Amino acid sequence: MEFTAKQLAQVLHGTVDGDPQTKVSDIAKIEHGKPGQLCFYANPKYEQYVYTCQASILLVNKDFEPKEKLQATLVRVDDTYSALATLLKYVSARKRTDRRHRGFRSSWFLTTRFGKKVYLGSHSYVGHHAVVGDYTKIFENVYIGDETRIGKHCIIYPGVVIYPGMIIGDNVIIHANAVIGSDGFGNAPQPDGSWEKIEHLGNVIIGDNCEIGAGTTIDRAEFESTILGKGVKIDNLCQIAHNVEIGDNTVMAAQCGIAGSTKIGKNCVLAGQVGVAGHLKIADNTTLAAQTGVIGNVRKEGQVLFGSPALPIRTFLKSYAKFKQAGEE
Repeated sequence: MEFTAKQLAQVLHGTVDGDPQTKVSDIAKIEHGKPGQLCFYANPKYEQYVYTCQASILLVNKDFEPKEKLQATLVRVDDTYSALATLLKYVSARKRTDRRHRGFRSSWFLTTRFGKKVYLGSHSYVGHHAVVGDYTKIFENVYIGDETRIGKHCIIYPGVVIYPGMIIGDNVIIHANAVIGSDGFGNAPQPDGSWEKIEHLGNVIIGDNCEIGAGTTIDRAEFESTILGKGVKIDNLCQIAHNVEIGDNTVMAAQCGIAGSTKIGKNCVLAGQVGVAGHLKIADNTTLAAQTGVIGNVRKEGQVLFGSPALPIRTFLKSYAKFKQAGEE
């Protein structure tokens, strides 16, 4: 869907600083912005990207004063985060209007591509323009949305829900009642104290040879993608939030929760009930012991961390020994 800066300003009740005829057809995170895309700047933590972003249009607060010359056309609004929520809601509504409700009909098999020897259990549904690879087995009571792509030799167990537009690699196992692609938990605070839902227009990409446990939920991105690399193994009842990226061969035990936009490195180990706050980076080969709470970036590779907030395990054990000793006095 294409917008000019002038049209965006009208929808969002903002003003244009630059060329009002600048066009965009996609939305991206500010650190990934390219020509033809819209990005937004709301969190001061990301100001460095304002000056390197290649996006054609940048959504900013009206009081934003750049410290350097910018390439992008600015659309200034009262509150960037609320304006983004309004824009995503507007785009989502337009998409729903453009898409007719189709359900089953005679043309269904003309738009859905099944590979060789695919098994489709009873009461399972595969949407329009979806693709299912060779030898994939879809058990009973599974929902697979429109335009989803599933690779070869996958196993999708009963009760799994895969929302439209998701991408699943080869040799992926998804256990019962997992949900892939539900909306992330995004809400913009309003002046009256209420919350405005932020629509999520992105998707989830799951790499080859991954396994997703029963009851686990992986949220779609606001825009762009939530990404699981190759060989990722996730246990039961885990929550992966919107725009999270998990590196190749990382494993995660039951009841872990990863907040939005966090990047977990390759070959990491997350033991049971680990919680990781949002917008963080966890270095490769990091091990997080059970019930560890991570609230800051982990920059050094190969560490074993424990506690909440997380500390190197030897530091934690020394601190705990002193804490315990003080409690016994």
